[in-house]
Amino acid sequence: MKTLAYPLLLVAAAAALAGCGGDPAPAAPSSAAPAPVPAAAAAAGSTAPGVPGGDVTGAGGAKTAVVAHGKVECAAATKLLKDYFAKLTPAEANDADGPGPIVLDEWTCGSGPNDPVTACSTEDGRQVEGKRG
Repeated sequence: MKTLAYPLLLVAAAAALAGCGGDPAPAAPSSAAPAPVPAAAAAAGSTAPGVPGGDVTGAGGAKTAVVAHGKVECAAATKLLKDYFAKLTPAEANDADGPGPIVLDEWTCGSGPNDPVTACSTEDGRQVEGKRG
C-alpha cells in the first residue's frame, strides 16, 4: 500500500504547484480498473492547499500575497482583495478591533487587530486570504 500512496501524493503536489491558469494535466490512459485509494491518501487529497494568486497592494501600501481556497479563480481572488482594500477607509484600517467585516457582494472580508492575514469567505465555503509580507 505504501507504493500506491507515494504516486498519489506526487499527483496532488503537482496539482497544487500548477497554480492558477494552468491547464489540467491530461489523465494517464488506463486499461485496468482504478486501484482502490488508501484512506490516508484519500484524506490527504480531500483538503486542497490554497493556490497562490499573485500580490496586491494592501492597507497602508503593504504588499499582500493572495491565496485562493476552494473553487475560486486567482483573478477573482485578486480582484476581491483589491476591491476590499479600495473600500476600506483609513478609520476602518486603523480600528483597534481590526478592519471589517466589510461585505462585497457574496463575500465578507476582515481581519483581527494587528493580524497580518485578511480573510474573505462566502457562505458556501469559498475562501480568499491576503497575507502581508
